[in-house]
Amino acid sequence: MPILRSLQTKVALSYIGIIAAVLLVMNTYPLLASQDLAVNSKQTALASEASVLASNLSALEVLTRENVAQVMELLGEGSLNRVLVTDPLGRVLYDSETGEASALGEYALFQEVVLALQGQDTFHSSYRDGVFRSGAAQPVIYRNSTIGAVYLYEYDSEQGLLLTGLQANLGRISMVVCAAALLLSVLLARTMTHRISGLLSAIQLLRQGKYSHRVQLAGRDELALLADEYNQLTQRLERTDEVRRRFVSDASHELKTPLASIRLLTDSILHSDGMDRETLREFVSDIGQEAGRLDRITEKLLALTRLDGAGTVQRQPVDVRQTVEDVLRMLEPLAASRGISIETELAPEETDCRVLATADDLYQILFNLVENAIKYNCPEGLVRVLAGREEGRVFLCVEDTGIGIPESEREKVFDRFYRVDKARSRAAGGTGLGLSIVRDTVHLHGGWIGVGERAGGGTWFRVTFPAAGEGAVRR
Repeated sequence: MPILRSLQTKVALSYIGIIAAVLLVMNTYPLLASQDLAVNSKQTALASEASVLASNLSALEVLTRENVAQVMELLGEGSLNRVLVTDPLGRVLYDSETGEASALGEYALFQEVVLALQGQDTFHSSYRDGVFRSGAAQPVIYRNSTIGAVYLYEYDSEQGLLLTGLQANLGRISMVVCAAALLLSVLLARTMTHRISGLLSAIQLLRQGKYSHRVQLAGRDELALLADEYNQLTQRLERTDEVRRRFVSDASHELKTPLASIRLLTDSILHSDGMDRETLREFVSDIGQEAGRLDRITEKLLALTRLDGAGTVQRQPVDVRQTVEDVLRMLEPLAASRGISIETELAPEETDCRVLATADDLYQILFNLVENAIKYNCPEGLVRVLAGREEGRVFLCVEDTGIGIPESEREKVFDRFYRVDKARSRAAGGTGLGLSIVRDTVHLHGGWIGVGERAGGGTWFRVTFPAAGEGAVRR
């Protein structure tokens, strides 16, 4: 990625911009505040001294060079650089400067002096080149008449040096802070973007189909939570991909077995010239059985495909008791042929055992469970079918007295093509898809299905649905 478009550059520039703004404030506000404080201090001091001089000179009826010089000699000049005293016309009667620099006898054309002769107290101060230049003027008033003006001027380089030193110190501190901030900004940006880059690389690997890759990000911030969500997503995708691969492999194997048998039998018929009619009928019968098995596998695969892509289902209230009666009526011949007894325990007729589903789906669920209970039961075994309602839910329970399912295998019985006893399942004509269809159909209608060991031996399957009167909620 171009350096100017990278997140690392943007984050670093953001930090640098914030630090630069802080440093700018730090280098301007203290200086301005110090300068204002010094100016206010000088204004107070100069105004006070000018007031003292004007007050003493106001005792004179007329200002002359002689009497002004006498008063100034008595008062002294203090720490001021220059003191001017003028008459009412602005002519300088006293100047603390001597020699060629003295303005004695000349007109003081300072704005402060002009304003003071008009009766105003004035003050000005400026700071440039590391020096404070300040001036103050006040009128000298005798009996409400302005008889002259006092002008004080101060050239202060000492406080200017203090302010310059403060500015230099702030500059050095700012350089150190700026360097540290720059380094810290780069480190923080690299740390953050490195973690994001790790997530980006992981997503690119995920796009390539490498679902086993995991992201390890330390911390408990949003990026760490995002990494945890990513790991859970990849784990689920990996599991889904594994199931898909196994499903494709198992489906190919299941379809290949009857096809191989059909091919072997047809080749035997084609290459046997003297095959007797009875053997031929036996081979053709075997081919028909394998074709029937192939047809059953195909139908159940199509059923699973329809369930995987099922969208909105038009549900209606279906009576569970009626479905139980319909299924048992259909499976009684199969149970009788194997010597299996069927018992039922249904809720009374006044109990509302309706669920929101489709009649065909509910019939398919119960048919598969009861058929399995008959096929995988022991000779002269028992199948019990229970139906009722409890706590706003309608339940169906199918129990058998068969060999049971080991506890370690119970969670796998709903996987596609999974068989606890593969040889016995094939002998019974099973495809390993029935319970998968049952589970997906139950979930489609907001239900739940579980499996466990029956007391006294055997297995039970229990299905529950929200009662129709309670409203169906998808689980």
